[in-house]
Amino acid sequence: MSDTPTPAHLAATDAIDSQHPAVQDFVRQHDRGASQRERAVALTHAVRDAFRYDPYRIDLSPQGMRASTVIANGHGWCVPKATLLAAVARAAGIPARLGFADVRNHLSTERMRQTMQTDLFIWHGYAELWLEGAWRKATPAFNLGLCQKFGLLPLDFDGVHDSIYHPFDAAGNRHMEYVNDRGTFDDLPLARIVADFHRVYGNWLPAGSLRSDLVQDDFLADVARETGAAPDRP
Repeated sequence: MSDTPTPAHLAATDAIDSQHPAVQDFVRQHDRGASQRERAVALTHAVRDAFRYDPYRIDLSPQGMRASTVIANGHGWCVPKATLLAAVARAAGIPARLGFADVRNHLSTERMRQTMQTDLFIWHGYAELWLEGAWRKATPAFNLGLCQKFGLLPLDFDGVHDSIYHPFDAAGNRHMEYVNDRGTFDDLPLARIVADFHRVYGNWLPAGSLRSDLVQDDFLADVARETGAAPDRP
């Protein structure tokens, strides 16, 4: 793995489908700024806020994990949203790659805890963008509306400092704890993610299944019920 950009960091792949018309159109709408850093900030916040975070609707098929699928669906969880950010960055000429870590989520819903039987989320995804001579971490998972409703500190990105999950929420409760760094990848390591999800989350994703059995449930309604927030859509 190179510590500086290579042609792979600007190339389209099956998952990071930066040449897809929907991805290209998204870039035309949101690629704003006088510098590459400002453009990267605008694109990161656009991916963060234009697509609702929903960890109940997980589809681990190649189609389900493509960047363009997030645009088609209007929602995504951390890995496909990071893949979309990498795609729009590459489409805008900004080198990008994917990073992964295992995190302990102290604010998951009771339904998720019961189904997954753990608060450990493996293969949490984020993007790394090459800006001003360094790789900068950007995490576009939680949309601003979700953060405002449920007392989470939004993950702002300034193109200079890494933007990763906050350890505490706005009220000082424990939020996210990084427990294992899985490194960076030029493309989505989908086969490894699928294999590990089946191994770790066997009750949630039985062998051979690629879709979460929470897909028919409502993540926002569950969070609202547990936090007392209004359950209307963001």
